[in-house]
Amino acid sequence: MFALVDGNNFYVSCERVFRPSLNGRPVVVLSNNDGCAVARSNEAKALGIAMGTPWFKIQHFAESAGLVALSANFALYGDLSDRMMSLAAGLGPQQEIYSIDESFIDLTGVRGNLVNRSHKVRSRILQWVGIPCCVGIGQTKTLAKLANQVAKTAERKPGTYPVQLAQVCDFSTLTPSQLESIFASTPINEVWGVGRQLTKQLSAVGIQSVLDLTRLDPAMVKRRWSIVLERTVRELQGTPCIELESAPHPKQEIACTRSFGHPVTALNHLAEAITEFASRASEKLRKQGSQAGQVLCFIRTSPFRQDEQYSRSITVPLRRPSADTTVIVAAALSGLRTIYKEGFQLAKAGVMLLELQADTVQQQELAWDMGDRDSTERSNLMTTLDKINQRYGKGTVSIATTGLS
Repeated sequence: MFALVDGNNFYVSCERVFRPSLNGRPVVVLSNNDGCAVARSNEAKALGIAMGTPWFKIQHFAESAGLVALSANFALYGDLSDRMMSLAAGLGPQQEIYSIDESFIDLTGVRGNLVNRSHKVRSRILQWVGIPCCVGIGQTKTLAKLANQVAKTAERKPGTYPVQLAQVCDFSTLTPSQLESIFASTPINEVWGVGRQLTKQLSAVGIQSVLDLTRLDPAMVKRRWSIVLERTVRELQGTPCIELESAPHPKQEIACTRSFGHPVTALNHLAEAITEFASRASEKLRKQGSQAGQVLCFIRTSPFRQDEQYSRSITVPLRRPSADTTVIVAAALSGLRTIYKEGFQLAKAGVMLLELQADTVQQQELAWDMGDRDSTERSNLMTTLDKINQRYGKGTVSIATTGLS
C-alpha cells in the first residue's frame, strides 16, 4: 500500500500562512519576474484561470474580481515544504519526496485504520505548518496518485465523487462497484503519466475514462504504445511496477533560466544575469555530487513582442569536468560574449550544465598534468561558499561579475 500526501495549491497556501487575509480570495502566484501564473487558489481556478496563463491576460481580474497576484518566494516555499515533509513522514516507515509539495509514503506494515491515521497526519500538518493537504491511498503509486486527485476534488465535484472521500481517499476501502464508478467518472488525463498527446491518441480509439484504461490488455498496450503506458495500466489494475525511491536520481541536466521583467540590451547587464544563473546551477551541481563537462548559454528576444527577433545559444566544453563556480561562470561568460549582438531587446537568458557525471576523485595525472596542485583547495573553497550562502541566505557571497543588487 502507498499513500500520496499532496499540499493543496501549495504556493498559494504558503502565502496564506503569513497573510490570512488572502483566505477566500482569488490568488495567483506568478513565475520569475511575474510572467505567468504558476499556482492558483480554488477561487482563481473558478475564474477560469489556467496554469501558465500570462499575467497580462488575467490582470483585468484584479479590478473585476479582486484577484490578488503575488511574486513567487521560492525560499519560503522550500522551507515550508521541508516542514510539511517531516510531518508527512510520520504516516509510514519509508518516504519518497516526489516534488516540493508531494510525498509518497510506503504503508507496508502499518497497522490500524489508515484513513484515521491519514486524517491525523493531515490535521497535524495543517495545525503545525498551516498547509492544507490531501491524502490518497492505493495498492500502487499510480492508484495512490489517482486517489489523491479524488480526495482533492470530491468536495468540488459532489456529483462525480462521494463527498466522504474528500481530503482522504483510500481505494482499498471501496467495493469493486464503487471503485468502478469512480474510474468510469474520471477522464484518462487525470492519470499520472498520461499527457496531452497520449490522451489524444487514446481518445481517438475510444478510450475515454480510467475504467476504459484498466480494461486494456497490458501486452497489447506495450505493442501499440509503449512499455511506460503498459506499466501505468498494470499499476491501475493493482500490480505494483514503480518502486518507492528513497533518494532521487541525479539530474542529467541542470538549468537556470529567467525571463527579464523588462527588455535587456546591454552586455554588462546580461553578464550579471548569466553569472548569477551559472552560480546557482553550479551550487545545484555540487549539491547532487556531480560535475559538468559542458556549459550551454542562451539569450533570446520575446516571441510575443513585435520587435526584431534574435535567439542564439552556444555550448562551451570544459577542459575537464568541473563543479567549480569560477570555471563554469567563465565558460558561460565566454559563450555569452560570442553570441551577443547589439540592438536587440532581449527577454530571456539562461545557463544549462550538460554531460553531468559523478563527482569522483580526479586521476592523479589529470590533477598534476596542468600543474593544478590546488584542486583540493578549490573544492574546499566551493564547499565554504555553499555553507555561507546556506547559512546567511543565497547571494551572501557571490562572483564579482554578478554585480551589486
